[in-house]
Amino acid sequence: QVRLVESGGGSVQAGGSLRLSCAASRFRYGGYCMAWFRQAPGKEREEVADIDSDGITTYADSVKGRFTISQDVAKNTVLLQMNSLKPEDTAMYYCAAAPSAYCTGAYPYWGQGTQVTVSS
Repeated sequence: QVRLVESGGGSVQAGGSLRLSCAASRFRYGGYCMAWFRQAPGKEREEVADIDSDGITTYADSVKGRFTISQDVAKNTVLLQMNSLKPEDTAMYYCAAAPSAYCTGAYPYWGQGTQVTVSS
């Protein structure tokens, strides 16, 4: 079955940067939509960014200009570069995938999550 494993989370000061990675196994990357979600305690899960099979990206307004999603098809990996981090970015971050060439918002595959904590 498809497995997604996130890594790269940690604790940083406000203004710092982190790069999250999502490695996919038993997964043919081509034709998939990949996305990053996050969920903070007491808040709804929200989509942070996604990237479709054409490399077209979409970002939540809250992270636009600070976060960058990218993909390495050969490595079956999707990255989330997070710059200028703010305390409100603190959340568990999840990688998600959908067997669709374009992102529609439905993600049957999920990683276990990696914690990002941003302190002031």
